[in-house]
Amino acid sequence: MSSNAPQSPVLALAVDLGGTKVEAALVTDQGVVLPASRFRSPTGPQRTSDELQAAVDEVVTAALGALPADAVLVGAGIGSAGPVDEEHGLVSPLNMPVWRGHPLRDRVQALLPEGVRATLRMDGLAITLAEHWVGAAQGSDHVMGMIVSTGVGGGLILHGRTVSGPTGNAGHIGHVECGGYDDPCACGGTGCLEAIASGPKTVVWARAQGFAGTTGEELSAAYAAGDEIAVAAVRRSGRALGQAIAAATSLVDLEVVAIGGGFSHVTPDLFEYARQAVAERVEFGFVTKVRIVPTGLSQDGPLIGAAALVHRADVLR
Repeated sequence: MSSNAPQSPVLALAVDLGGTKVEAALVTDQGVVLPASRFRSPTGPQRTSDELQAAVDEVVTAALGALPADAVLVGAGIGSAGPVDEEHGLVSPLNMPVWRGHPLRDRVQALLPEGVRATLRMDGLAITLAEHWVGAAQGSDHVMGMIVSTGVGGGLILHGRTVSGPTGNAGHIGHVECGGYDDPCACGGTGCLEAIASGPKTVVWARAQGFAGTTGEELSAAYAAGDEIAVAAVRRSGRALGQAIAAATSLVDLEVVAIGGGFSHVTPDLFEYARQAVAERVEFGFVTKVRIVPTGLSQDGPLIGAAALVHRADVLR
């Protein structure tokens, strides 16, 4: 005999740790963030280790407190800025130097109800899962998702399954070196994509050329107004973005690269500059075929990605 009783909502706790903030929320198995469960707190390089952990504890506890009485909590997904140690649940975000080998997964696990498991992956891989699930990469099985914001992150899905490598850091495209640039990177390299094309680094380059603004938003407004320095800065970052994507596609034969993050919205022309750089590989049709598209997700994308670590666990490898 069938029952007309409503089904209990199936939810995952999603945690997204980035260079400027940590967020937590409850997300349905359809990829919908429950707005009343979403909480955020600032992070950043100026905070102590205890302050960073307190911020995580605060948002996780608040999101769990919003769990509906009739809901089923099936797991917690954590997407963190890298590098990460996937096996041991440790994080060492480049822009948070006080956290090196920090046991983030276990610290979140300690806040969860008994029997609820936490899964941690690099944030770039989480966002790639989200794009593949409900975003711009639906229907493609060879995908890179990217975040272009305070830093530049990425992740890979190949043959329909995630690829994270032996440590969890595969797809970290922000630290692919781009030819023709000498920008020093915090990782120790020179000419890394993150050192060129992240929002803050693009602004730093523009200011060195005489730009008076200090934020990505100001750079965006100046670009829209036709400011020559702003145009040159965005063109430079977009070209580096395209160079890195072409290199990644040469390596693993990507079909689509979906890009989100705050600085990806500086202007749609950022994508055009990237596509132009890829198009120069005229003899390699398998490279020039790659589609570079804006994220198909809302601002909830990183949280949806963290939740996908639970709801789409069958795709994880």
